[in-house]
Amino acid sequence: MPSRVRQACFGCCYSECPSLFLHPRRKIPGQVVVKRRVIVAGARVLYAWFAADWDGQRFDFATGDKGLRMARTLYGLVLIPFGIAHFVYINETAALVPRWLPSHLACAYLTGCAYIAAALSIVTGVFARLAAALSALRIGMFTLLVWIPIVVAGTKNAFQWSETTISLALTAGAWVVADSYRPGPSKVRITSS
Repeated sequence: MPSRVRQACFGCCYSECPSLFLHPRRKIPGQVVVKRRVIVAGARVLYAWFAADWDGQRFDFATGDKGLRMARTLYGLVLIPFGIAHFVYINETAALVPRWLPSHLACAYLTGCAYIAAALSIVTGVFARLAAALSALRIGMFTLLVWIPIVVAGTKNAFQWSETTISLALTAGAWVVADSYRPGPSKVRITSS
């Protein structure tokens, strides 16, 4: 039975990833799925940290160190389509770079390369802590430099409000994954009575 549960969880998390690589220009649901997976990776870290004893006994693959590895791998894999999207949608990405920054196109290409490099680093475990922290910082800076000024300017555009909210959630998910690499007590066990 546990192997069936593992297969179901694995299938739910990774079933849509191959289509993202085969059809990178397909924006919906591909990009929506990628964004959702960053948030899911953060939630998986929280579950691995705060799972009760009952969860640890029945879902040991999703708790503790195994659960953290699974969440980190998911996060790393999701960063690859993030990077690819910067190349596929290069004009749209360059248009989002703040006006006061030079070389919009170069910034877009550099960010795409940075996401792919971070993904490879996280998946292989080579400088994974640094890569996770820098990718979370990059997502947070995008939120701070692009979407927050638009909202503060008083936009009434629902799309921009939606993207700001999504970007804040992505920042939180990425931050939680990056924090999972911090040394020290990595989990809090809740004992059931």
